Amino acid sequence: MSTRHAGHAHKLYLHTHSPVHALPAHCKLAAVFAFVLLVVATPREAVWAFGLYALLLAAVAAAARVPYGHLLKRMLIEVPFVGFAVLMPFVAEGPYTELGGVPGLSGVSLSVSGLWSAWNILAKGTLGVAASVLLASTTELRELLLGLQKLRLPPLLVQIASFMVRYGDVIADEMRRMRVARLSRGFRATGVRQWGVLAKSAGALFIRSYERGERVHLAMVSRGYTGTMPVLDEAAATRAQWGGAAALPLAALAVCLLGWAL
Repeated sequence: MSTRHAGHAHKLYLHTHSPVHALPAHCKLAAVFAFVLLVVATPREAVWAFGLYALLLAAVAAAARVPYGHLLKRMLIEVPFVGFAVLMPFVAEGPYTELGGVPGLSGVSLSVSGLWSAWNILAKGTLGVAASVLLASTTELRELLLGLQKLRLPPLLVQIASFMVRYGDVIADEMRRMRVARLSRGFRATGVRQWGVLAKSAGALFIRSYERGERVHLAMVSRGYTGTMPVLDEAAATRAQWGGAAALPLAALAVCLLGWAL
């Protein structure tokens, strides 16, 4: 197995072969960041522009061979923000409009500015989440970290993210073993009385995680760690790869400019 694909896999990643998968991670990170900025900069009144943005992302998903069902399922993470946006027309101030034509809801006053704000959050938030899911579906976590390193993100932040990724599954596996141990002893969390046991388990998990972190740090220091991680992949992206990654933000730039002009 090549070092390019020997990294830490994650549940969002969809292992397949496509032109989008083949692009370097730092190119895709820059493209997604530019795309999100352009979406945010688009005036909320240009409703048609957000439809074009959605078509652009659908085209990227097709090129990346990411099933739309996979994409929509992973986008459920934004449901709490949808609930917040739905409440805005009811709590915002300003001119009001009557909600007519809906059985049982006629006579309900909604804030016009709240409606626009809700639309703004839903449209831009959904597009941002979709772009992020596409990025995660086509890029392994190790490649994302290397991409952040190549984009000159502060090394300390990259290291923190790297350790979080590497040992998140370790801690989750420790939680699973503790849960199995409780079940094997007949423990069942059925009420408030069992909260004490769960609290002690959480404390034990914290202590074990802290001790594991200490052991890992000592092992790294003994191997010559001085505060910086070595760069394992120094291959630079080609102009063709940058051009392929720039297709999405360039198309989004055209849509954004038209949104302000029309």
